Amino acid sequence: MPLIDNAVYVDGARIADPTSLDQTFEYLRAKGGLGWIGLLRPTNDELTTVADEFGLHRLAVEDARTGHQRAKLERYGDTLFVVLRPAWYEDATETVEFGELHVFVGRDFVVTVRHGDAPDLSHVRSRLETEPELLARGAEAVLYAILDEVVDQYEPVIRGVENDIDEIEDALFSDTRMALSRRIYELSSEVIAFQRGTQPLAGMLDALQRGGEKYGVDVELQRLLRDVADHVIQVTDRIASFRAILTNALTVNATIVTQRQTETALEQNDQVKKISGWAAILFGPSLVGAIYGMNFDHMPELHWALGYPFALALMAATSLTLWRIFKWRKWM
Repeated sequence: MPLIDNAVYVDGARIADPTSLDQTFEYLRAKGGLGWIGLLRPTNDELTTVADEFGLHRLAVEDARTGHQRAKLERYGDTLFVVLRPAWYEDATETVEFGELHVFVGRDFVVTVRHGDAPDLSHVRSRLETEPELLARGAEAVLYAILDEVVDQYEPVIRGVENDIDEIEDALFSDTRMALSRRIYELSSEVIAFQRGTQPLAGMLDALQRGGEKYGVDVELQRLLRDVADHVIQVTDRIASFRAILTNALTVNATIVTQRQTETALEQNDQVKKISGWAAILFGPSLVGAIYGMNFDHMPELHWALGYPFALALMAATSLTLWRIFKWRKWM
């Protein structure tokens, strides 16, 4: 069912639960009040019906129909169109997931459009229904409550990302560094997406506050919006610090990897030098032995009595000389 929840409120009290959009429109025409319509994956016809009834701008309706919008606030006459990017942290996969919520706010109606299961606005509706004095302030009160809920849900995401960053920092200088660069990169991508979803909120709330007097928004609601704006600033500041920490972590990780690769290369180079040195030392005796082992009839010193001791001495002298040279050059 695309119609998730549908109600009409008068003076903050829920007076009707229409089962269809047509019934909602009839109640509003007959008794006035505030209509709050919640839609999940609505069809084109359903969105068109709502748009025709409340006079929604076609560009806003097209954005709500297609989805994949950035967080923003746009005003079309007396109607506000708000796009929010709720976020939640998946403990099982240690990832940040994002939703998308479209909100149309008019003088006597609120329409919420979701293309995914999150966020669940039932908590917002329940909260407002237990605070009729707040809900009686009109459609802007519903918008405030939705903004407050979305911003509050950023806090568990902040804690989850903070915990991931702590784990990365612990792993940076440990010996177990498997796939650490990939984890830092993935978390950086999540933080950037998180930043894109939250950064526009400060400007959106500032615009709502500046338009408060012009459009007759309740003074208490303006105070509540300022409180949400303060929370948004705290969230965006922490996300900005996360991004800086992850950038530094990626740099440090790359430096450590390069350093370890260099140390490994130098160690391998030392081993190659040692192997080459010993090969050269063994080459001297092998050369002398090869020459004197050819057994030709006419060779110098072939019948010399001291030929054998001389060959051994020459081998030893050659090996010792090469060893001292390599030792002096620190190859051995």
